[in-house]
Amino acid sequence: MKTYKAYCIDLDGTLYRGNEPIHETVQFVHQLQDQGIEPFYVTNNASQTPDQVLNKLNGFGVQAKRSHVMTSALAAAKYIRMHYPGKTVSMIGERGLREALLENEMEIVEEASDVFVMGIDRGISYEKMAQACLDVRRGAVFISTNSDRAFPNERGLMPGNGAWTAVVQTSTGVEPIYIGKPEGHMLNLIQMEHGFTKEDMVMIGDNYDTDILAGIQFGIDTIHVNTGVTTTAQALEKLHQPTYCIENLICFK
Repeated sequence: MKTYKAYCIDLDGTLYRGNEPIHETVQFVHQLQDQGIEPFYVTNNASQTPDQVLNKLNGFGVQAKRSHVMTSALAAAKYIRMHYPGKTVSMIGERGLREALLENEMEIVEEASDVFVMGIDRGISYEKMAQACLDVRRGAVFISTNSDRAFPNERGLMPGNGAWTAVVQTSTGVEPIYIGKPEGHMLNLIQMEHGFTKEDMVMIGDNYDTDILAGIQFGIDTIHVNTGVTTTAQALEKLHQPTYCIENLICFK
């Protein structure tokens, strides 16, 4: 198989499942690092800061560079800085989104902002949702970190950020700008910041509808692994198939 310069690896379902590492992926990362290749870690999870992601990876025996962690919260903050410089921002979200906005020198306000950005918030309330709708109705640009309608935990599938975003969209009639996979914003940032060509890059993941579609729509190669959401059989039924379908990343040689 082809050798790439930028291996963009999804996290939950690809490198780990909850608090359990996927050992084949951890071994694959070590193999890349032994060759002098540092992978990128690309996640729709907007609740965690890059440093929290690094700590979790470290707990699985993966030493990563902070500059190689791309969360949907960080990508949203960079998108706002790039397209709406100097604008005020209101938000719904957790530490990962707030710190990403502050790191990118955003002025966070409580209401009537130029931009409203929504990330997962497990302390969601009617008042937060009402203020979000008011901000969007007043003309704030509506941005959402990702469109994930549900995410898995030990209790089952829980409401994701996409579900809450849909409430604001339904109430206001305004369609949001989504940043996370399957949109290509995170991959585009990796390409721009590190000077890759699309031929240099590959997106690796378990979820066809987020990871693989993100790579396909961005125009890079993709590797689907049979370790999480979408089975190999399901991936092979899709109209636009991954470049490679493999059981796990030890099979990628």
